[in-house]
Amino acid sequence: MTSDVAGDTQTICSLLQRNAHDHHHLPALSWRDPGTSDWSTLTWSGVRDRVAALAGRLAALGVEPGDHVLLMMGNRPEHWLCDLALAHLGAVTTSVYDTSAANQTAYIARHCGARLAVVGDAATAATAWEGLLAADDAPLARLVVVDGADPDRGHTPLTDPSAAPVPDAVDRWRDLTPDHLLTVMYTSGTTGDPKGVAVTHRCVLANATALDGIVDTPEHAAHICYLPLAHIAERMLGLYLPLLRASHVWMCEDPATLPAVLRKVRPTQFFGVPRVWEKLTSAIRAGLSRLPDERRAAVERARAVAAEHAAHLERGGKVPADLGERFERVRSRVLAPILAQVGLDRLTWASCASAPMPVEVLRFWAGLGVCVMDAWGLTETTGVATVNSFRTGFRVGSVGRPVPGTRIRLGADGEVFVRGDSLFRGYLGADGDVVPATDGDGWFATGDVGALDQDGYLWITDRKKELIITSGGKNVSPALVENALKEHPLVGQALAYGDGRPYLVALLVLDAETAPAWAEAHGIDTGGGVRALAGRPEVVAEAARAVEAANERLSRPERVRRHLLLAEEWAPQTGELTPTLKLRRRVVVARHRDALDRLYGD
Repeated sequence: MTSDVAGDTQTICSLLQRNAHDHHHLPALSWRDPGTSDWSTLTWSGVRDRVAALAGRLAALGVEPGDHVLLMMGNRPEHWLCDLALAHLGAVTTSVYDTSAANQTAYIARHCGARLAVVGDAATAATAWEGLLAADDAPLARLVVVDGADPDRGHTPLTDPSAAPVPDAVDRWRDLTPDHLLTVMYTSGTTGDPKGVAVTHRCVLANATALDGIVDTPEHAAHICYLPLAHIAERMLGLYLPLLRASHVWMCEDPATLPAVLRKVRPTQFFGVPRVWEKLTSAIRAGLSRLPDERRAAVERARAVAAEHAAHLERGGKVPADLGERFERVRSRVLAPILAQVGLDRLTWASCASAPMPVEVLRFWAGLGVCVMDAWGLTETTGVATVNSFRTGFRVGSVGRPVPGTRIRLGADGEVFVRGDSLFRGYLGADGDVVPATDGDGWFATGDVGALDQDGYLWITDRKKELIITSGGKNVSPALVENALKEHPLVGQALAYGDGRPYLVALLVLDAETAPAWAEAHGIDTGGGVRALAGRPEVVAEAARAVEAANERLSRPERVRRHLLLAEEWAPQTGELTPTLKLRRRVVVARHRDALDRLYGD
């Protein structure tokens, strides 16, 4: 599928036009009809026609080439189609997480200078968008609503049969080049302010082509689009790569329905963040635990064969004929029926990224005949930079080797640097300019620390930057969370924790100066100082209210689920702070490891 993408003229838009011509009859996009169990499907020619209609409508609403447009619609077909329609108009799209707090949405809208936004429904419009529309200091001039648009609240409907579209607006794509800006994705920085990662058509096609060249999947394979389209993983796998491969995308609007969608689609390829693989693991283990002893023993024998087979593949050696035959027998007779229960019995390519995958989970799936290939990349690398694969080899626990067109090197402190064709153009500045973020030789400092083995496999060992990545693949700035917690006068210090975990927890320390004053004002005995106050029921309850208040200002992934109020202040003398009073996270985590683990207990 990639041979005709070579050259210096292709864009995402030209791929859609190619698919509509060469694969017009093939299914391109499916979604569940609201309120029913029925599914609707568009072919590639149908997608082209729908994109053309949306482009005409959006152009009539004032969208011009180079405009920044915001999208908040979840994983529904209008999101996917509007994204492509705007690309055909030469606009630059930014998908905003549905879980974003109102102040975060406002920051993005102001920073990118978007004059138009498209949101899913009237309830979403009310969260932050209507306020932006009315604000004198925000550039937003039009709020387009898909469902339930209310003109009295300033909404514009996405579809309006009485409104005249701009004829042939979709043909503006012919003026685009690979170096035109395609999308800006906002990713959390350790300071709490999101950064706008500017990506061109060339970046996207370079990454898609590289990944397509090392991943063996059937042509026109199905892909389930269930992760947020604001995340680079789903933008690549659920939007851009399907254009290259002419794949069939199945929209899964509610992640809670993913198991049912998996069973319906039975995909040959599946990407999951660690938390998804962990949940699927739990579901299968629960089923196995209910089997009779004799049946469960047969499954364990089959799993041993599959694990031995996977070990041969990992080492790159030839699988002995006898082992290959035994594996095929146990796979078809024992393992495939188990995988069918979660819709993964036809899987030929399984992958994971966004956060470290526990090795024990990788081994569990290998025992079912599924080798989950860990990958690594950033928004700034437009997706994967390194990947394990059957074609290039894999090592369990590593994140693989660089994809074609990408190079990596390690700095003196082990920091991973990347250079390559798919590297982003730079960060969007508040003035609209894109500021490069590479050195003079084109290397980008990723902030991750790793090691390279003698075979060229990368092992990520630490995160130089302080960004938290939950097991669900959500990026969270700890500084943003901690600052929100410290807004309450009782809280002097805070540590947000949750890397590789399903949710965030926090350690809180009372402010040595304001806590006694607060206690006195509330008639609470201050005898025994701050240490004693940390155990007073009234103070513990107020600290809980401080967490609740902070959570109201944070998006869902950033909210603190559980917390612990500590009695001892952190200081340079005790090692938790640097001489310049910066938090030494590793020291705090190490000293309170048991307490943090208990916060994740039942």
